[in-house]
Amino acid sequence: MRLQTWQAPPGDRIPNNPRFPVLVYRGVDAVTGADAARSLFAEHGWGGSWVASVFDFHHFHSTSHEALAVVSGRATIELGGPAGEAFEVAAGDVLVLPAGTGHRRATPRDGFSVVGAYPPGQEDYDLLREDVSDAELEAARERIAALGPPPQDPVGGEGVGNWA
Repeated sequence: MRLQTWQAPPGDRIPNNPRFPVLVYRGVDAVTGADAARSLFAEHGWGGSWVASVFDFHHFHSTSHEALAVVSGRATIELGGPAGEAFEVAAGDVLVLPAGTGHRRATPRDGFSVVGAYPPGQEDYDLLREDVSDAELEAARERIAALGPPPQDPVGGEGVGNWA
């Protein structure tokens, strides 16, 4: 398992997270399919899991951090909103997105599918797009700023421990 980090730029309509970087775990051996990914996340206290794809429009969550384990296929995922960067991901990779991080699926390939999960108490996440009102965007920025790091890294790595 190899860890990459990336700090999303400050965004206009997609706020991104000013404190915490995106974590990209490459080659997580325990992610051998959806059931294995769900078990791994649950072992580290992350719940509310689901199996699907990633929306094909820029969006973010202001009430929760999110882990996405790629369980099949490959894809180009755009992180950070329109001003962000594209990342190639494949089965066995796990993205950990701090609250506010814009993300969307740009190009799915080979049956792309992910398992998503959230830290304890954050399973009831919101879903916001670029077209939120100015007042809602300001409220979202406040929620993001108030959200601290989760108690555990979703894959047991060192990444979330550096979010202090």
